[in-house]
Amino acid sequence: MNSFPWLTIIVVLPIFAGSLIFVLPHRGNKGIRWYTICICILELLLTTYTFCYHFQLNDPLTQLREDYKWINFFDFYWRLGIDGLSIGPILLTGFITTLATLAARPVTRDSRLFHFLMLAMYSGQIGSFSSRDLLLFFIMWELELIPVYLLLSMWGGKKRLYSATKFILYTAGGSIFLLIGVLGIGLYGSNEPTLNLETLANQSYPVALEIIFYIGFLIAFAVKLPIIPLHTWLPDTHGEAHYSTCMLLAGILLKMGAYGLVRINMELLPRAHSIFSPWLIIVGAIQIIYAALTSLSQRNLKKRIAYSSVSHMGFIIIGISSITDTGLNGAILQIISHGFIGAALFFLAGTSYDRIRLVYLDEMGGMAIHLPKIFTMFSILSMASLALPGMSGFLAELIVFFGIITSQQYLLMPKIVITFVMAIGMILTPIYLLSMLRQMFYGYKLFNVPNSYSFDSGPRELFVSISILLPIIGIGIYPDFVLSLSVDKVEAIISNYFYR
Repeated sequence: MNSFPWLTIIVVLPIFAGSLIFVLPHRGNKGIRWYTICICILELLLTTYTFCYHFQLNDPLTQLREDYKWINFFDFYWRLGIDGLSIGPILLTGFITTLATLAARPVTRDSRLFHFLMLAMYSGQIGSFSSRDLLLFFIMWELELIPVYLLLSMWGGKKRLYSATKFILYTAGGSIFLLIGVLGIGLYGSNEPTLNLETLANQSYPVALEIIFYIGFLIAFAVKLPIIPLHTWLPDTHGEAHYSTCMLLAGILLKMGAYGLVRINMELLPRAHSIFSPWLIIVGAIQIIYAALTSLSQRNLKKRIAYSSVSHMGFIIIGISSITDTGLNGAILQIISHGFIGAALFFLAGTSYDRIRLVYLDEMGGMAIHLPKIFTMFSILSMASLALPGMSGFLAELIVFFGIITSQQYLLMPKIVITFVMAIGMILTPIYLLSMLRQMFYGYKLFNVPNSYSFDSGPRELFVSISILLPIIGIGIYPDFVLSLSVDKVEAIISNYFYR
């Protein structure tokens, strides 16, 4: 327990500061944008300071907690905490949100509302990763839905209303199952009703009841992760959203589903997870192949990148379902790695669209000569996405491979088959990514189009691209920095499957 409410300030600051945008003196869109960037930087610095100040090498991460009585009538507590499972996604959220705000330069219409929604989404995501109360987790989970809906419906493309409606129907439908699971496990999961995650983690439930809870939570997280066949909202959303919104979706929003799957399904319901994990591994393997093949057939640039994200989420599913220290650590590393890579690819797709005003790959071509900086960054980050050695994606997927191969939960032949399917997926990844690069940057289609290329990447684009590239290379060279944060928590979670 901490005397100073660091975590509460970190969760509340973005939305509180965002609400002040509407009462600040009018300084133009540029002033609003820089105010928002300063808030994001301050939030990131506070998070980093809290991490460095409290998390000494010999102190367990679970010591950073806050617990306040909130609503007496419902016996509802404001419980926040950070451990090895949540610190990585929290720092990722701060980093990507700051860069996404910096990337949102072209937004001129309703700039105050746009930047408020970005900050409100920031609070919801930080709150979800740091919640230690199930009802608070649900509230924070819902808090980021409305900002995404409005960002998509007001600043999206031509089909933005269709995509926004599809997004809210899928995610709100999944939230219903999440609420049912929260209330069910809180009221019937123990002799005395509680929503405290630490208390529930030490409870044991009848297997039938545990399976019911598991299915409810799984549906909610399968929509957000996403897991096929509940993934179809994602390509439409990415295809129409402003690229700063796409950065938040790919970098953070999808990771909330993976985090929930580990935090609730895996940690609270281990017996049900043991029952469902073989099926989830099969689904994850199918998802890797299906999404990679579907990505190859996409004409829309952002939809191709969106399906590549769906394919990479399959590795996270397999890592979580391997029920090994190695596999779960690999899944957590993939969460962080893809957060950077996905956000970077959507940012570069958006900067390319700003210059050529084309979204379909078969209409592009010849961009490498006119836009050499964008071509260079796009090529490097595509190599990171296809798991080139030296980049974060390579080690994340390799560790997941080791996790499933060394798992004691499955027979040798099924492990070989799953590993073979995963290898095929890794072969398909460079096919659709290199095909994308060829269609965009090579050939001569756009040479005779007047004024099609205004200018190459400026300082802003280069700063954002390099800022994302550096941690991708850093994690690829020294992954122990990320893995050391989660290793103790991962061991504690996996131990439930052998001693509970």
